[in-house]
Amino acid sequence: MYYLYFIMKNLGRKKVRTILTCLSIVIAFLLFGLLRTLGSAFDQGAELAGEDRLVTINKITLIQPLPYNYLTKVKMLDTVAIATQSNWFGGYYQEPRNRFSQFAIEADDYFSIYEDLYSLPEDQMKAWKANRIGVVIGKALVDQYQWKIGDRIPLIGMFPQQGGNTTWEFEVSGIYEAKTKGAETNVMLMHYSYFDEARQYGKGTLGWMIIKVKDKNQSELVAKQVDALFANSAAETKTSSEKDFTKSFAKQFADIGFITSIILAAVFFTMLLVAGNTMTQSFRERIPELAVLKTLGFADATVMWLVLGEAIFLSVVGGLIGLLFAWLIVAGAADALAATLPGLMMTMDVLIQGLLFVILFGIVTGAIPAIQGLRLQIVTALRSRR
Repeated sequence: MYYLYFIMKNLGRKKVRTILTCLSIVIAFLLFGLLRTLGSAFDQGAELAGEDRLVTINKITLIQPLPYNYLTKVKMLDTVAIATQSNWFGGYYQEPRNRFSQFAIEADDYFSIYEDLYSLPEDQMKAWKANRIGVVIGKALVDQYQWKIGDRIPLIGMFPQQGGNTTWEFEVSGIYEAKTKGAETNVMLMHYSYFDEARQYGKGTLGWMIIKVKDKNQSELVAKQVDALFANSAAETKTSSEKDFTKSFAKQFADIGFITSIILAAVFFTMLLVAGNTMTQSFRERIPELAVLKTLGFADATVMWLVLGEAIFLSVVGGLIGLLFAWLIVAGAADALAATLPGLMMTMDVLIQGLLFVILFGIVTGAIPAIQGLRLQIVTALRSRR
C-alpha cells in the first residue's frame, strides 16, 4: 500500500502530462474494444455454422445460379441426411436504405436443417405453407419495422416479375426466433415455389444448396461426392463447409478482422511511442530522487519495480476506462444495430484480450526506464541535473 501511495504521488507531480497520457491510453483501448467487438460480430455467423452442414455454389462465382435439378441428385446420395436450397431475393422496403436479407427457400427442409438455431411455432408454419405469398420474418425485423402477423409488406426486388413489375407483395405468416444467442433474426424467408413461378427470368435455377450430412466426420468426403456429380458439366460446383462459406462470403465485402488488426497496430504503435517517451522523460526528471532512495536503503529491484509500477498503473487506469467506454457504446448500439449486426456484443474473449494488452502495454512502456532505474549508480545520479 505504501508503494502504491508513492506511485500516485509521483504521477501527480505533472498532472497535465499524466492526464493527457492517460487520455491517449483511454482512446487506444476504446478503439480496441470497439474494433475487436465489430470483428467478432462479423465472425459470429462462422462460429454458429454447423459442422454437419455444407454449402454448394457455382464453381465460377456465388452469383451464378445452379440448375434446380442438381438438388434432386444431391438428395439421392446415401451420405446426405437433408438437402435444400436458397435463393437471394435482394429487395428493399420503401427506400433503398431499408435493406435486409431475403431468401426464397423451401419451408420444411430449411427449418429442419437449421433446427438447432431457429424455431417457428407449428401453427405459424402451417399458416405459412397455406399462404402462397406468405413469408416468415425474424424477431429483429419485427423490432425494427414493427411488423406483425397479417401485415402486407411490399418489397422492391432485383428480380422483376412477369410483365416487368419489380414490386412484390408479401404477407407475414410467422415470426421465427433464435434458439442460440447471436443467430441472425434479421432475415425474411419466402416460398421458393412462388418466387420461381412469378419471376421473369432465371426460372428453374437456385442460388446455392445447403446440405446436412449424416456423419459430420465425413463432411469432406460428401463435399467431394457432390462436386463429382457435376464435374465437367455446364455448371460445375464448389462445396465447402458452412463455416468456410460464411467466412468467404463476409470477405467479399471486406476482411474486417485484417482491417481492424491493421488499424489497432497503428494506434498501439503510436501510443507506445507517446507513453514510452512520457515515462522516459519522467524517469530522467527524477534521477536524483531515485538516487536518494537507493542511498536510504531501497534495493535496486525495488526502484525498478517502482518505476515499472507507474507505467503499469497508468496503463491499467487508462485501459480499463477505455474498455468501459467501449462496452457502454456497444451496449447502447446493440439494439439499434440488431437487424444489421445481431451478434454485436463485447464478448468475454475481447475483454480478456483487452486486459492482457493493458498489462502488456504498461510493461512495454515502462521497461526501458525501469531497467535504467535498476542500473542507476548513486554517485553518478546525484551529480545529474534536471
